[in-house]
Amino acid sequence: MTGNFEHADEFFSFLTGKATAALARRLQRNLKEEGINVTSEQWSLLYYLWMEEGRTQQELACLTFRDKPSVSRLINNLEKIKLVMRVNDKQDKRSNLIFLTKQGRQLREACMQQATRTIGQAFDGLPYEDMVRAKNTLDVLYTNLK
Repeated sequence: MTGNFEHADEFFSFLTGKATAALARRLQRNLKEEGINVTSEQWSLLYYLWMEEGRTQQELACLTFRDKPSVSRLINNLEKIKLVMRVNDKQDKRSNLIFLTKQGRQLREACMQQATRTIGQAFDGLPYEDMVRAKNTLDVLYTNLK
């Protein structure tokens, strides 16, 4: 497929981080305003643990598109603030399963409210059809590059 790539550098800049960084910064700010001491990166791991606990570090890395050392660092920091704990996997001694602590579970509702608020702020004034079109476009880009 060929297309008009006159402004490809601007588009590439946008896709490689501009929107993602702005969204992460806003989420971080919204969490902080509510007194939630969690970074947007940590939030992404917590999100997948809220959906299903007992995931491996490898699963979390795949789900969040991060490398294993980054996920390990995030888990270490979440352990320090007592939101998650590592448990040795009885099936695979080389692997750890990550579980939420009681404190980690209790943060879910407040964090999800701030995530919803952040998404609302990001999509403010954007027609639903444009959101669907953008999602479909990004799905195609992702599929093409897998």
